[in-house]
Amino acid sequence: MFRINSLIFLAVVTSAGTLPVTTTRAAEIDRVLFIAVDDLRDWTIEFGSVRPITPNLDRLVADGVHFRRAYCQIPLCNPSRASVLTGLRPDHTGVFDLQRHFRDTLPDAKTLPQRFREAGWHSARVGKLYHYNVPAGIGTDGLDDPPSWDRVINPVGRDVLEEDRIINPTPERPISAALSWLAADGEDDEQTDGRITTEAIRLLREHRDGPLFLGVGFFRPHTPFVAPRAYFDLYPLDQIALPEAPADDRDDIPVAAFAHNNPIPHYGLDERTCREAIRAYLACTSFIDAQVGRLLDSLDELGLRERTVVVLWSDHGYHLGEHLGVWQKRTLFEESARSPLVIRAPQMAGNGRPCDRVVEFVDICPTIVRLSGLPLPTGIDGRDLLPLLDNPSREWDSSAVTQVMRPRDSRLDEPVMGRSIRTERWRYTQWNGGERGEELYDHAADPDEFTNLAEEPSNADVVRDLRRQLDRAAQPRPPAESTYDPSRL
Repeated sequence: MFRINSLIFLAVVTSAGTLPVTTTRAAEIDRVLFIAVDDLRDWTIEFGSVRPITPNLDRLVADGVHFRRAYCQIPLCNPSRASVLTGLRPDHTGVFDLQRHFRDTLPDAKTLPQRFREAGWHSARVGKLYHYNVPAGIGTDGLDDPPSWDRVINPVGRDVLEEDRIINPTPERPISAALSWLAADGEDDEQTDGRITTEAIRLLREHRDGPLFLGVGFFRPHTPFVAPRAYFDLYPLDQIALPEAPADDRDDIPVAAFAHNNPIPHYGLDERTCREAIRAYLACTSFIDAQVGRLLDSLDELGLRERTVVVLWSDHGYHLGEHLGVWQKRTLFEESARSPLVIRAPQMAGNGRPCDRVVEFVDICPTIVRLSGLPLPTGIDGRDLLPLLDNPSREWDSSAVTQVMRPRDSRLDEPVMGRSIRTERWRYTQWNGGERGEELYDHAADPDEFTNLAEEPSNADVVRDLRRQLDRAAQPRPPAESTYDPSRL
C-alpha cells in the first residue's frame, strides 16, 4: 500500500516560474478505478431542450474535479486511447488510424496500467480500454496490450446476439458506422456493459485488500446505440430537437473540416429519424450512467471509497447534428475535440469544484501515476494536474492540441492533416499547414463556432501566435506511410 503524506509540497513549472503548491491529503490510496466510456460527449450540457438524465455521473462530478475543458489528442478511438494510456501525442505513438498499434512504433513504451503492474499492483481490465472494432470485436481482446495487464475479462451480452434486430436507416452502412439503434428487451445485466460492471465489481471484491489498478471500459454509447427499453422511455421523442445553426454556417468552413465518413448533412436522413438517433444516444448515456452508479455504490459498500482514485473519461466527444448535420466524431470542432474527464481523489482540496482550465488527455497518465505515489514518468508529453486537483481555479498556462487525419477521397486529392489548438478563449485550426484552409473561433463570443475569423485582419496577431504554438506541438502534414482505412469507423 502506498501511503500519501498528509502534507505534500509539489514544484510545478508554469509560465510564471516555479510555484509551490500545498496539497493536504490524509489518505491511503491503493487502488485506481479507471473508467472509459466510448463516444461520450459532455453530458452536463443541455442538448436543445433535453439534458441527459445522469444522476450517477453528476454524483461523481459533485465529489470530484470535473475538467470542463479537457481535450483529446485525436477524435478517433484507437489513436486517442493510445495517447491516453501512454501519455504521448499521436506524432510520437505513430497512431492516427484504427489499425496501427502503438507498439509498432514504440515497442518499449510504458503504459499507464503497465507502470502500476511493474510497481507491484494487480492490473486488470474488463471491457474496452484499448481499441476494439465495435460491435464486431466485443468478446475479444481487440487491439489490446498484453504488457499492461495481469488479467483481462471480455464479457459478451445479448446486444451481440441480437444484432439482427438493430434498426439501421442507412443499410448501405455497417451498424458500427451508421446511426443505428435498438431499444432492447431484458435487464441491464443482460447487456455487455451490464456484464462488464458485474465483473468489475467482482474484481473489486476479490482484490479488496491489495493494490489494484482496474480498467473498466464501456462500449456504449458507441454505435449501434443499444440499451434496455426503459432508458429509451426516459426521453419522449417529441421533446427532442435537432441543434440549431445559421443557414450559412458551412459557408466559411474548409472542406477538410468535415469528416469523410459523414459526406452529406445528416447522412441524408429525415428529421424524425435523426431525432430518434439522438434519443437512442441519450438512452445509452443514461444506461452507462446506471453502470457507473453500480461501481460507485460498490466502492462505498466495500469501504474502499477513501482508498480509491476514480477517473472517468471518454476517448473523444461526439456530434449529434451540429453545424447543419455533423454526426459522430473525427472533426476538430469543439463537440468532437472536447471530452469528458472527472478525477475523484481522496481528500483533494478541489473535490466538488469544476475546473475550467484547458487540459489535455496526455495529462491523465502522469496525474494518476503521481496521485498513487508512483514516480512521475519522464519522456512523455503529459503534464501533472495535481495542482488543479488542489485548486481548480488557480492560474494555469496551458493550451490543448488535437489532430485528425483525412484520407484522399472524392473531395480531397491528397491526404490532409488537421491540427487544432484550443486556448481558454480561442480555437485555431489549420489543414495541411494552412494550405487546405484555416479556422479561428472566438469562444468568448461564439462558443458554437459558427463564425470563422481566420481571415479577419484584426486577428492576424492571434493567428500568427497560435500558428507558432501549433508548429511546436504537432506535425502539419500526414506521415509518409499510413495504414489508414477510410471504410472503417
